[in-house]
Amino acid sequence: MILARKLAIALILGVFAVVAVHAYTRVRRLITLFETDIRHDSHVYGRVLAAAVAEMVHADGRERARAVVQLANQRENHVRIRWVSLDVPADSADAPAAPRAELDSVARGEEVVLRLPHLDDVHEEHLVTFVPVVAEGGGSLGAIELAESLAGEKQYVRTALFNTFLANLAVALVCGLIATGLGVWFVGRPMQSLIAQARRVGAGDLSARLALSQRDEIGQLAHEMNLMCDRLAEANARAARETDARISALEQLRHADRLATVGKLGAGIAHELGAPLQVISGRARMLCEDGTSPEEVERNARTIAEQADRIIRIVRQLLDFARRRGAEKSRLDLRAITRRTVSLLKPLADKRTVSIEIETGEAPIEADADAEQIQQALTNLVVNGIQAMKAGGRLCVKVYEEHAAPPGDIGGDEATYACIEVVDEGEGMPPDVVAHIFEPFFTTKDVGEGTGLGLSVSYGIVREHEGFIRVDSEAGQGSRFRVYLPLCRRASPGVS
Repeated sequence: MILARKLAIALILGVFAVVAVHAYTRVRRLITLFETDIRHDSHVYGRVLAAAVAEMVHADGRERARAVVQLANQRENHVRIRWVSLDVPADSADAPAAPRAELDSVARGEEVVLRLPHLDDVHEEHLVTFVPVVAEGGGSLGAIELAESLAGEKQYVRTALFNTFLANLAVALVCGLIATGLGVWFVGRPMQSLIAQARRVGAGDLSARLALSQRDEIGQLAHEMNLMCDRLAEANARAARETDARISALEQLRHADRLATVGKLGAGIAHELGAPLQVISGRARMLCEDGTSPEEVERNARTIAEQADRIIRIVRQLLDFARRRGAEKSRLDLRAITRRTVSLLKPLADKRTVSIEIETGEAPIEADADAEQIQQALTNLVVNGIQAMKAGGRLCVKVYEEHAAPPGDIGGDEATYACIEVVDEGEGMPPDVVAHIFEPFFTTKDVGEGTGLGLSVSYGIVREHEGFIRVDSEAGQGSRFRVYLPLCRRASPGVS
């Protein structure tokens, strides 16, 4: 309701200002009329009395004329009337109330009106009119002084101002009440509804709709907000469908990459399976020979079982790597998944005369991750390193902790990460190739060596685990890939 209060206060101040200006103008006009009326009455009365005094001075003498002036003064209650001389000392009883310098024009036969702050012992402002008395021969006989107090005018002004203040206050209160009521009804309550709807939208609830019947800007805003909720709901549904489709496509891409890797491993796995199959075949033929002792039969059968278990483990490991499933994150020791991955890829490395070394340390290095996805990402990096060494060589895989800062496109503060490092002695890559290696279907390998998906899939898996990959490579100097994953928080001492 803050907006309604602001509108009410603005209206009250506006009305108060308008009424105050009108009252001030009205009072000033009345004061002007009041003083004009005094001036007119003094002018008329002074002219008549001055003419009468001049005639009596000529006919009956000064004393008779002075008596007439005193009689006129006694009859007037609000005006003091005197016959003053302009050429007597200032302390004389017939001296005018105004300074002599301001009455020079009176001596020349002109009428003068002055405002005096006080008159004799009366400390009130007076309006004093000096009307010249001219003798029949043209000489000056002084002036008739008519002084009227302005106390009534001031009292009138005070009363008018007080009444105006009361009227302004009443008008302002009435307008304020009306403005507050209208503001609450037409502005306050609709705005509260709009605020509540905005909060619901901010919280993710797009089902509520506003029902405002107003046909003004607020009603239009409510209508547009309802349309916005409809569009947001449609956009959310569309985004959910697109996200599901993208996730499905990503899973298909990863599964295709797994199958491509399985194809690469085929030759090495076939060589790995050849040795135990030959042992099984030989032992089976020995069991078929006559004269074999029971001890030999038992030993041959045990050997066949061991080699069969070896084959089963190899095939199961390959099938586990190739199968398709959703992400299942858990607390994972990266050293174990690294050893398992290297064990899976050892036949492929042996076939290409590549030796793989592992440096994992003794302390566990744990991350909250999906074991199969991390294995797939690491497999792609190791296979990439093996294929980069066409003439064979040494590939080193390390697992350790490192304090690092995320790249600019991820952002964040420096922190300690779990790092898996894959270093090969291959041909390396120039900078223009490094800039594109994580793009889907980008590859510099020979036809049949790769699809261009491996590094892209690895990059996506690591980013989904809130990590990042850094590459250091120079042409002819080999390459180093470092995978950074957030560490699991270690339990505090004494907490199980």
